[in-house]
Amino acid sequence: MELAHSLLLNEDALAQITEAKKPVFIFEWLRFLDKVLVAANKLDVKEKQKKLVEQLTGLISSAPGPPTRKLLAKNLATLYSIGDTFTVFQTLDKCNDIIKSKDDTPAYLPTKLAAVACVGAFYEKMGRILGSSFPDTINNLLKALKSAESQGRGEILLSLQKVLSGLGGAAASCHRDIYKNARSLLTDRSMAVRCAAAKCLLELQNEAVFMWTTELENVATLCFKALEGSNYGVRVAVSKLLGTVMATALMPKQAAIMRQNVKRATLEEVLELMSTGFLRGGSSFLKSGGEMLKGGGSVSREVRVGVTQAYVVFVTTLGGQWLERNFAAFLSHVLELASHPRATQTHVEAVYSRRCVSFVLRASLGGLLGEKAQIAAGREICQAIAKQTRAVEAVVNDSSGESRAGAADVSASQHVMVCALKELGSLVQSLSATASPLIQEPSIGLLETVTSVLLHPSMAARLAAAWCLRCVAVALPYQLTPLLERCAERINSLKTSPEAVSGYSFAMAALLGGVHQCPLGIPHAKGKMVVSIAEDLLRTAAQNSRLSLQRTQAGWLLLGALMTLGPSVVRYHLPKMLLLWRNVFPRSQKELEAEKARGDPFTWQVTLEGRAGALCAMRSFVAHCPELLTEDVIRRLMMPIECAMTMMSHVPSVIKVHGAHLKASAAMVRLRLYDILALLPPKTYEGNFNALLRELVAEFTLTDNSANTTTSLLRSLCHYDDSVLMGSWLQETDHKSIEDQLQPNSASGSGALEHDPSSIYLRVPVGEAIPGPLPLGVSVIDASVALFGVVFPHVSFKHRLQMLDHFAECIKQAKGVRQQAVQLNIFTAVLSALKGLAENKSSLGPEEVRRSALALVMGALDNPNPILRCAAGEALGRMAQVVGEATFIARMAQHSFDKLKSARDVVSRTGHSLALGCLHRYVGGIGSGQHLKTSVSILLALAQDGTSHEVQTWALHSLALIVDSSGPMYRGYVEPTLSLVLTLLLTVPPSHTEVHQCLGRCLGALITTVGPELQGNSGTISTIRSSCLVGCAIMQDHSDSLVQAAAISCLQQLHMFAPRHVNLSSLVPCLCVHLCSSHLLLRRAAVACLRQLAQREAAEVCEYATSLARKAGDAKDSGTINLNITETGLEGVLFGMLDRETDRKLCSDIHDTLGHMLSSLAVEKLSHWLKLCKDVLAATTEVGGAVAPELGKEEEDSEKKDEMDDDSMFTTLGEDDKNKPSVAPRWVTRVFAADCLCRIILLCENADRVHFDLAAARAAKAKNPKGDLLVLHLSDLIRMAFMAATDHSHQLRMAGLQALEDIIKKFASVPEPEFPGHVILEQYQANVGAALRPAFSPDTPSDITAKACQVCSTWIGSGVVSDLNDLRRVHNLLVSSLDKVQAGKSSSTQLYSESATTMEKLAVLKAWAEVYVVAMEIKKKAENQPTEPAPAGVDEEEEEDPAGASDVLPPDSLIMLVQPELPALSRLWLAALRDYALLTLPAEFASQLPPDGGAFYTPETIDSARLHYRSSWAPILHAAALWLSHAGFGAGDAADEPPRAPGVGPKDPDELARDRMHLLLGVSIEFLCFPRPEEPLEHVMSCLQALCTLLDSPCARMHIGQDQLLAVELLNVLHRLLLTRDPPALQLQVAAVVQDTVRAAQDHLQRVRKDKEESDEKDQPSALGEGGDTGELVPGKSLVFAAMELLVFILVRHLPQLNARVADSPSHPAHRTQRLPDESARLVAATIAILAELPSLCSPAGSMTILPTILFLITGVLRETAVKTADNAMPLPVSAALQGIKTIITSPLARVEKIHKQWASLVRSSLASVLEYSLPDESRPNMDEVGMLTAVTLFLLSAGTEVVGVTSLQTGCMDRFRNALNSSDPWVQARCYQLLLSVFQHSSRALATPYIHALAPPVVEKLKAVERSRPATAAELQAVQEGIKVLENLVAMGEEQNRVQLLALLVPTLISYLLDENAFSSATPASKGLHEFALRDLMRIGPLYPTAFKTVIGAAPELKIRLETAVRANQASSKAKATARQAQPTVQAAPTIKLKTSFF
Repeated sequence: MELAHSLLLNEDALAQITEAKKPVFIFEWLRFLDKVLVAANKLDVKEKQKKLVEQLTGLISSAPGPPTRKLLAKNLATLYSIGDTFTVFQTLDKCNDIIKSKDDTPAYLPTKLAAVACVGAFYEKMGRILGSSFPDTINNLLKALKSAESQGRGEILLSLQKVLSGLGGAAASCHRDIYKNARSLLTDRSMAVRCAAAKCLLELQNEAVFMWTTELENVATLCFKALEGSNYGVRVAVSKLLGTVMATALMPKQAAIMRQNVKRATLEEVLELMSTGFLRGGSSFLKSGGEMLKGGGSVSREVRVGVTQAYVVFVTTLGGQWLERNFAAFLSHVLELASHPRATQTHVEAVYSRRCVSFVLRASLGGLLGEKAQIAAGREICQAIAKQTRAVEAVVNDSSGESRAGAADVSASQHVMVCALKELGSLVQSLSATASPLIQEPSIGLLETVTSVLLHPSMAARLAAAWCLRCVAVALPYQLTPLLERCAERINSLKTSPEAVSGYSFAMAALLGGVHQCPLGIPHAKGKMVVSIAEDLLRTAAQNSRLSLQRTQAGWLLLGALMTLGPSVVRYHLPKMLLLWRNVFPRSQKELEAEKARGDPFTWQVTLEGRAGALCAMRSFVAHCPELLTEDVIRRLMMPIECAMTMMSHVPSVIKVHGAHLKASAAMVRLRLYDILALLPPKTYEGNFNALLRELVAEFTLTDNSANTTTSLLRSLCHYDDSVLMGSWLQETDHKSIEDQLQPNSASGSGALEHDPSSIYLRVPVGEAIPGPLPLGVSVIDASVALFGVVFPHVSFKHRLQMLDHFAECIKQAKGVRQQAVQLNIFTAVLSALKGLAENKSSLGPEEVRRSALALVMGALDNPNPILRCAAGEALGRMAQVVGEATFIARMAQHSFDKLKSARDVVSRTGHSLALGCLHRYVGGIGSGQHLKTSVSILLALAQDGTSHEVQTWALHSLALIVDSSGPMYRGYVEPTLSLVLTLLLTVPPSHTEVHQCLGRCLGALITTVGPELQGNSGTISTIRSSCLVGCAIMQDHSDSLVQAAAISCLQQLHMFAPRHVNLSSLVPCLCVHLCSSHLLLRRAAVACLRQLAQREAAEVCEYATSLARKAGDAKDSGTINLNITETGLEGVLFGMLDRETDRKLCSDIHDTLGHMLSSLAVEKLSHWLKLCKDVLAATTEVGGAVAPELGKEEEDSEKKDEMDDDSMFTTLGEDDKNKPSVAPRWVTRVFAADCLCRIILLCENADRVHFDLAAARAAKAKNPKGDLLVLHLSDLIRMAFMAATDHSHQLRMAGLQALEDIIKKFASVPEPEFPGHVILEQYQANVGAALRPAFSPDTPSDITAKACQVCSTWIGSGVVSDLNDLRRVHNLLVSSLDKVQAGKSSSTQLYSESATTMEKLAVLKAWAEVYVVAMEIKKKAENQPTEPAPAGVDEEEEEDPAGASDVLPPDSLIMLVQPELPALSRLWLAALRDYALLTLPAEFASQLPPDGGAFYTPETIDSARLHYRSSWAPILHAAALWLSHAGFGAGDAADEPPRAPGVGPKDPDELARDRMHLLLGVSIEFLCFPRPEEPLEHVMSCLQALCTLLDSPCARMHIGQDQLLAVELLNVLHRLLLTRDPPALQLQVAAVVQDTVRAAQDHLQRVRKDKEESDEKDQPSALGEGGDTGELVPGKSLVFAAMELLVFILVRHLPQLNARVADSPSHPAHRTQRLPDESARLVAATIAILAELPSLCSPAGSMTILPTILFLITGVLRETAVKTADNAMPLPVSAALQGIKTIITSPLARVEKIHKQWASLVRSSLASVLEYSLPDESRPNMDEVGMLTAVTLFLLSAGTEVVGVTSLQTGCMDRFRNALNSSDPWVQARCYQLLLSVFQHSSRALATPYIHALAPPVVEKLKAVERSRPATAAELQAVQEGIKVLENLVAMGEEQNRVQLLALLVPTLISYLLDENAFSSATPASKGLHEFALRDLMRIGPLYPTAFKTVIGAAPELKIRLETAVRANQASSKAKATARQAQPTVQAAPTIKLKTSFF
């Protein structure tokens, strides 16, 4: 392939390769040329132009395939447009000659087509340069057109289109000719030609004015004809033509009008024309005149669907603003279509027409209008509904004789009503909360209008009105409860009107069905209300025969709807329901028999309807309350159900007696019965299988049904991948809802609410906008098929065989159309049964069952109906899966092989090839491996059968299935398959799109098979890879969207396996173009691919997209590529798509793509992303149609003026560009933007802290102006959060409040560099207050208020606000909501469920708790700080004083705000905790819960309330603990307010305190036992802090000290918590709790000891404490053991080397000690401190049990953490270990005789360990000698001589001191001297003396040596000074008679330090310091020991001289200093100090 990459075709290489590969080589060269011509140097091209033209024109006559000819033409045209155009006319003539040629053989055809393509490309590229040659060319093409076959016709039309587009208006002379020719081909028998003709005419109408003036009617009629019998592609093309022509007729293009005097069409004319197509179809007016008069003949559905699409094109072309202005006219026209008698001849036709009208309205209203315009449109729809209602009322009230005409009016009006109400509902639902103006404005009166329709005589209209109300309630949940109440009240007051009973019950059922979409729910009492109404209706049904039917239906409908509220509501009404169900059916067989004989037609109808209703309510119960289905309930349900089954067999005889009109009611009963049985476990009705199966089989084999009804389930039971064979991919287009009508099965797409009223309350299936149950006849068959699948696996083999034989018999009996219908139903049932078997993992049965099944299936594999063949193939595969035996599979495969080898007809070849694919699909590669070779060879042969494209399609599809299922086993066949795929891609005509789609599937499967190997570089792999890339390129260039989508998914696969080889620079632009495609599948594929690319290479993707936009801008012909990329880049386009797209998969992919882009790019391109979010959020609902989001901000934002202009510029561009109307972002997109904002903040936080530091950010910005930091955009962030938080939309308000909370949390501590002591958020107080205020208004939903409370507490607690008055604003919001909480349960009118109230109240309490916790923390900090002279209150004068103290918040101000509310708050907090404690009880204690609920929840909403408690208990617990420990456990408040205890008398304070403490401890321990992994860390921390706070109070300490088991349990729980949670902060908090627990135990022990001492005077208190006399600690009971376990765990977690096992194991190499992180160091220190306290809890014997461990750990920690630091500070763990050693050694245990010996040996061992650890060791070069030496000294000082005076230890200690003295580090020396001094001075001489003897001489030596090497640094100087101190102290300790000898050591040393004057002046600072120090010391020592001093000095005269010289020099210098001091003027230093203090 590489050889193909040259400018000229490499003919040598071409000659060497095989024939088969030549086309690929040529195509690859053309691809290369296409890229290179544009980029190459023009001179190079011109040089080689001649040769190139030769090569290219030579290729024309080499019969190139379709993709090759397209590229060839393109390259030739490009070549001429870049190079010289001399020879272009020669080439053109050559092409024209080829076209004129009379050779009609198929072999010559490709050459002709290539010439046609070249002509088109020349004119398209060069247009008028080719000048006058065009008439000949066009005539030539038109001549060829007359005689061409279909492929030629299509190609010529497309070429003509290109000629027209290139020449523009210049070709006017030929327009008529082209029009005439193309017109006739618009009804060609080939669909591809029709499409081409439509495209050609579409191009023509740009310039040919006559098309939309004089010829307008003809064009319309022509289009209608073209739509007859059309396929989807034709409908899309023709509707585009029709819609565009109509739009142009209405609003012609300016240029055309200026040229000619054109008469414009009016809107009425245009719409009238289009409606004829909708109502009368394609027949011309003359022909159908007679039929029309008779009213016969319905419109072909294809025409109606096509015209519907044309309406949408028409409106879209005219744009959103046109629609806004003309909406009223358009609406009334479209609604008239629905009511026209021609559109509503039969019920199904009426439903179809309604769907079409709804489609038009939804597409135009939903897509083109902004939110404001949609509200205006809603108003128009309301008026239309009101107008219809008035007309109907006039008819109904008119009792005169015109009632027959009136009845027709009413039935027509019902369809208008349905369409209008459906659209109104969808509109409100899509607007969600932004629709509130529509509901609230009285002038519109939406609710009144809609409710009035509930009394419409037609059921369809009533149901539509009910549905519309459900939409309103879902959009605006605060309407739900009032609407329910209103309907209930109307039902009760209008009980006597059948319409009212029916209509209002529909509305109530619909509203109840909507509750599950409203998270806040409805009050529980409404359930009771519904039950009582329903009971009343059922009870009174029999009283009045005029009403009995409606009342029965309404009663059961309401009960069914009630079930959707779920178990929490239904549980209370279940007994009553079971009773009602039992009473509807006869109790016994006898009653059943008796019933048969009684009754008249009417009572039977009511009875059947009642039973159907009861079964329907049961089904709803089983579906929505599975939790309540106990064995007992199922048993009681089975009684009426069994009765219903028995009744079924009697009904036919009843119908015979009473007339056929009962059939529908009987069918309804059957439908309901099947539905409920399918939901129950089949075991429950095993006994009735026989009767049931008889019914089911009769149902779907149409035994008693004369109509040929078919089921609608077949498609869904077949495999999704087979859609290409069945055409069901239409389900995935934008036109799904109307294309459904054209599917072949019965009543397809005719779903409507009136077919099954119960669907009004059921959940809407995913992807549907409104429930559309199919007509009853189809639904019953569907239900029977589904139930058959459920029951079949449980039936005996005997019966299975009978049924299968019966099926074969049924098919044989039926004839013609009926046979097809029966066969379809049977196959669907069989598939359903096989699927059931597979799911149940059961087998099909013995040989005879298999044989029968196989015969049935094989018979259908050659059925002419493709859908049946598909089903048969699927059934075969499923059967192989269920049987799973190799022989059986082999038999099936062999049968198909034989058939395929012999058969020649298309039908059996397609059927059997699919059978092979399905076999492989269901058995997988392993099970069918042995047939692989045969299957592949046969299918490869079939795929090359050019005579039948159908065979190719099926064969390739099966091949793809085999490749997919074989996986790696297919690797050997990849090359032949690939070459076949490429050959077919290059040769199959593009009009056979199905073949190309299957080729795409094959290619994708092959890429997956080769998989990651594709990255390799071997020859074969690179060949495979380049073949795949060529294949993708061919498909990318195909005209069909599905093929392009396949190409994209193949490239996506390739990118996954071999990312380097996929060229993003060409792929990304292609994807960007597809984003604007009109084809949903293509947009989906493009976004899915972008999503994958953005995960890895987001930056490149965005870069390529913007460069594409630039290119399009430069090229100035951006009309050719319809791109929507502006300066917002690809991200902007995706945000825009979110407003237009409704497909869920697509939207979720867009969200993901934007998410990936955001993650990788937001931090670098911060301003860009923030601006994107801001533009989306700033688009408020006030913006209509296509107005720029940024306009109108000029006043507030003058400095953004320049950006402003850009913005307005780019929106005006948008307005010119009519085909993409820009709509202000809708609320869903704005919510997404607000979420993006939160993500950006999080990303910045993870990226770099500079984003949150204003000073640093400004510095960085100054250095690098391009850099971008979040903190610089704070005002934008706040503004965005504010806009979102104050929007109409509830979801957006939630997102905005969340963003605000994030901003406060992240920026609260960022200081303002210009005003020290302030933070940057202070300036935004007003914004925050204003954003929060609306959330506390009374009509705000609870969830928003709850969120706002959270934000309030964050804001108050963040410490941003320093002024009390400012703080009060937000604080008042919380106070007001607290009042609401205290008002109790009886708040005014309750709109939402009780759990919503719970949520709100708990949120308020949680917010207060958080504020209180913060306030207490501030207060505590203030108390701990050293008191400064506090400012005397903040009064007015100080407010003025700028440097006054008013900026500093007095430490108790926050607590002052909380104080007044505390009494109430504390009570509520404790109540909430009590509730929480009860709610966390396990299920078995449910009976102990209070029957009437808790303080904040009701028993009915207990499940949902749990969740709210779960999210808010932790802060409340912390606050309650703080308050209790502060108020001494409320011992005081027992007096001033009686506790709310359920007891009789008030409890005494102690008991109350104990109760409260148990409550808090219980809640904490219960939680800590098992914190769910999803619990936030804050909860765990709050809980631990609460425990700490509790244990701070003496009362709690005493309690936990007394109850040791409680303490042990607490410690065990904490240990378990440490095992599961890692964060160091949490572990520190745990350590604090442990410490408090240990303290509490110590206090308790002391109290006990004291009591004991008082009672038995010093008997022997020692045995008190854990361990008693034996010293045994019992795990589980011993507190010390529990504490040790936990502490050891912490130590080993942070210092694993402590664990002896780890240290010894070979897998752990010797570990170098290193510094612990700060948090770990703190934690280890805290742990050691607690460890050292533990022995004090034990008896002497007990302490001996634990001391070895404790000492081992402490010395180990010392070893591991004694590491030198840079600043010589002692690490925290080391100081803690030293402290611990001291605590242990000095503890009173040392004085207990019994254990003294043991004790001494322990201390010695510890010291020995320390000595061993402190040995210098090369493995630990950074050991901290000082720390170790200090430890040694501690031992010496704390333990007596008799313990550590052992010789071996002593020598060790002396060694360590010696090493330290000789250390090279002066700091070590200095510390060593200090420690020595402490040893020398020890009170016990016995201990000190040996050390003095051993170590004093070396000290003296060291100090003497200093004279030769004077100190050079301050540290060395300090070491010398410390040494001298030691000597001085030795002198002082010496006795009088030895004084002289001692001084004789000290004085000469000091004098030797003195310098003479010359040396002094040039000495270093350290050296001078030494001189001065020595001099001072000498002056001080002299007077102390005068006689001895004189003796020493006298003995050595040279010493005396040195000393005297130094003294004199010193005196002289001090004099000079004194005079200098007097010369300077005195300066007062006071002001500077004062200034300094005033800052604090």
